[in-house]
Amino acid sequence: MSTDSTTSTDSGCTVMPVDFAGAHGTRLRGDLYLPSGGGSPYPGLVMAHGFSATRRMGLPGFARCFAAAGIAVLLYDHRNLGESEGEPRQLINPWAQARDYRYALTWLGQRPEVDANRLGIWGSSYSGGQVLVVGAIDDRVKVVIANAPFSGISKDALPAAEADERFEAMRRGLEDESGSGPADAGDVIGPMAVVDENGGPAFLPQPESAQWFLNVGGEPDSGWQNTFTLQSMGGETVFDPGVCVPRIAPTPLLMVVASEDRLAPTDIAITTYSRAGQPKRLELLDGDHFVDYQGPAFDKASATMREFLLEHL
Repeated sequence: MSTDSTTSTDSGCTVMPVDFAGAHGTRLRGDLYLPSGGGSPYPGLVMAHGFSATRRMGLPGFARCFAAAGIAVLLYDHRNLGESEGEPRQLINPWAQARDYRYALTWLGQRPEVDANRLGIWGSSYSGGQVLVVGAIDDRVKVVIANAPFSGISKDALPAAEADERFEAMRRGLEDESGSGPADAGDVIGPMAVVDENGGPAFLPQPESAQWFLNVGGEPDSGWQNTFTLQSMGGETVFDPGVCVPRIAPTPLLMVVASEDRLAPTDIAITTYSRAGQPKRLELLDGDHFVDYQGPAFDKASATMREFLLEHL
């Protein structure tokens, strides 16, 4: 861990820069939000962002909200993105990102301020799918919050035997540390633009995607770049959060879904949620994929998430 003079106290919490080792020793950098005052050891929450996004793009407000309520929050950049290490830069791999969530859980649980028996995970969009996977596989996870999540490849359920086989293959893939598993090897597509900036092709062609990424990612300290390569989405072992959701229970699950989501389709998310076991909660917000990063939708979503965390952690 490292800290420096940028440690600050505001909004009911102390924020300090930290780094920790992800898989194969890659240094992952982020911020640790600790509640002000007494009460430790605190429950802990690991947070990371979605497709190509960095931790400063709309997530500090959520982290401060949770920390002010008495929860220690580790918010970090995925490998290869933002301030975290990892080569090649801008390479996105859902397996590697999901695996690093588990390293982040280990690091947070070892902090003296944190109760290792009360850990949760939070993800948004692409990482919303990753927390659905990790929450089904890692018994340390006591709460899963998925915000506007990539919740499955299709709303159609696989036959039971095929779903079991895919889930077990995903478990093996996530636990593979050999260097040749899906987190470390596989076909790569790109490079290409995340969103349309100059009239060219883009991975996310929706106007709302371009507006949000170029505005929020365009802030001087965001660390975001409008380019990426993508590895290991499919292949022999498919990364499919949809087969994991029914296996999260009895761990509590909160899914926050946007009513007009064209990136992580609303109908897939709601259908996938219907297959989850109890305890669970669905919060449906009016708007597009990015609606709850600010304004009234942020107030509603963050309050719902905070209440869910306080109830179940």
